[in-house]
Amino acid sequence: MKNEIIHRVYDFIKEFPPFNYLTKDDLLSIASSVVVKYFPKGSIVFDLGEAPSEYFYVVNTGAIELLENENSIVDVCDEGDVFGIRPLIAQTPYLLKARAQEESVIYAIDIKTFSPLMEKNHKVSLYLATNFAIGTSNMFFKNPKSPTSDVSSIHTELFTVDTSKAPIFIDATKTIKDAASLMVQLNIGSVIICDVEQKPIGIITDKDLRIKVVAGNHDKSEQVENIMSSPVKCVEPHRTLAELQMKMLSQRISHLAITEDGTDQSKLVAVVSEHDLVVQQGDNPAILLKEIAKATTANDLANVRTKMTSLLGKYLEQNMAVSFIAQIISELNDEIIKKCIFFAEEKLGSELYKDIQYCWLSIGSEGRQEQLLVTDQDNAIIFEENPLVPDIKEKCLALAVEVTAMLNKIGYEYCPAEMMASNPLWCQSLEEWKNTFSKWMFQPTEQDIMMCTIFFDFRPVYKKKSLSADLAQYIYSDMEKNDVFIHLLAKNALQNPPPLSFFRNLVLEKNGEHKDSFDIKLRAMMPLADAARVLILQHRLEGENNTLKRFKKLAEMEHNNSELFEMAADAYEILMDARAKNGLLNNDSGRYIKPDDMDKMDRLMLRNAFQPIDQLQQILKVRFQL
Repeated sequence: MKNEIIHRVYDFIKEFPPFNYLTKDDLLSIASSVVVKYFPKGSIVFDLGEAPSEYFYVVNTGAIELLENENSIVDVCDEGDVFGIRPLIAQTPYLLKARAQEESVIYAIDIKTFSPLMEKNHKVSLYLATNFAIGTSNMFFKNPKSPTSDVSSIHTELFTVDTSKAPIFIDATKTIKDAASLMVQLNIGSVIICDVEQKPIGIITDKDLRIKVVAGNHDKSEQVENIMSSPVKCVEPHRTLAELQMKMLSQRISHLAITEDGTDQSKLVAVVSEHDLVVQQGDNPAILLKEIAKATTANDLANVRTKMTSLLGKYLEQNMAVSFIAQIISELNDEIIKKCIFFAEEKLGSELYKDIQYCWLSIGSEGRQEQLLVTDQDNAIIFEENPLVPDIKEKCLALAVEVTAMLNKIGYEYCPAEMMASNPLWCQSLEEWKNTFSKWMFQPTEQDIMMCTIFFDFRPVYKKKSLSADLAQYIYSDMEKNDVFIHLLAKNALQNPPPLSFFRNLVLEKNGEHKDSFDIKLRAMMPLADAARVLILQHRLEGENNTLKRFKKLAEMEHNNSELFEMAADAYEILMDARAKNGLLNNDSGRYIKPDDMDKMDRLMLRNAFQPIDQLQQILKVRFQL
């Protein structure tokens, strides 16, 4: 491909999401691997049931229609729209046909080039998940074996059009002043210009008035057609919120005209703005990300966290895959943590931290990306020693005190055991952390083993993430020299036996505040998480902290036990779902469940989720000769 074409592709894709979240170098890398394809009207890009290709696609010019069958159009993609993203999700056949509705040029994006960029850029993966795996595009995600199998349920509700009110429009003979007066009178941000048959021919927004009239050379006495944007982007009624949002994002516009047949050749029904979508869809992850970015106080972030809880409840009601919900919530949690760190650095003096190389870690359930509800904090800091920068530890501790206090204000309670970066024990240099883990592994006490079960699930969230990778590499290297340690971890994983009595009743708390309650964390989730951790460490597989993904990896590596590991992954997902629903119901962490409050089916599902625990613990006993 000639350099000129690479830059032409770069100039085009950089304007559209999700590519506009990437760096220039990343975009040039994508552009250099793009294959430009021409499709005459009626030609097929890919067919229903066809094996996924090595590319996904972006429309450069023209339009591509997506069909369930020969006569049923699901969606139409035009300039800037991404389609055919199934290969990014699962290697299973396409569930739609893509056909050129008109003469089209599309860019084929190489999956191998794009996937690593998507994996390291959470905004890209989150955008694709929340804005393309929704609405009519949900057909791409109907693989029941996929961890995102229920992602199609995200925001599938229709946008509500108020049919009791006539749409606001003016005709082309009106002046700019008439349009501006109408917008001020009705407190609206745009007005559609229609012909005599009420077909939209143009649109004026408040942005047009600012740029073209106030700061431009048009006079308010001119006719509206002199400054209107034309043609008007139109959609038909009964579109989902997600589809409308996707259309606006991909077209880089803030208003859409709803017409009787979705074209500018039919009568205007209504006008929808970006603000309308925000009002009706206030808990969309993409919207919440924007709110976090715009936040100026901890109270702003607390409001976002409240909306995240509402979002969680909505997703659970829609029976979405818990693994996917956890991914979304974790991404949002990470952004809140990063914003708190930014606030803290600003308060203490950004200059103080400019030359300090540190990494903020999430540990425990948040480190495993399994924290759905607002629970207590578990975090730590690794920093790099630098003789040219004085008092690094003191500065990192001061930062951590501010961040943990802010997180507490937002709703994340302080850890009762003080396993937080504000504790000097959990704010250490890389060398200190190496020494700490060596002590835990070579001279372990019971307390040290417990610490390992928490800290082995550390995950870098902010700043110099290579420090986290360096520590992980050191730990695995040390583990190669110490077979005894992994045996001790395995022994610890057997501390909580399957939570059923001899008569197959749930083992309940016998006294205390939670008497007659079932501790789902201690008795069911921890045995599974601990077993997954030990077995994944035995395989020396680095970089995989999530319990569900650990079991999936184990299923791939141990074919003779694959069915058990798949069952364990399903069980853990059921337990996460049960705990989250219980927490939302009681406005707490969801840890303690009252069996009497559950219906028979829920109790049966919970009991079935315990089945893999005994088999996993038998594997640990045999494998580690316990």
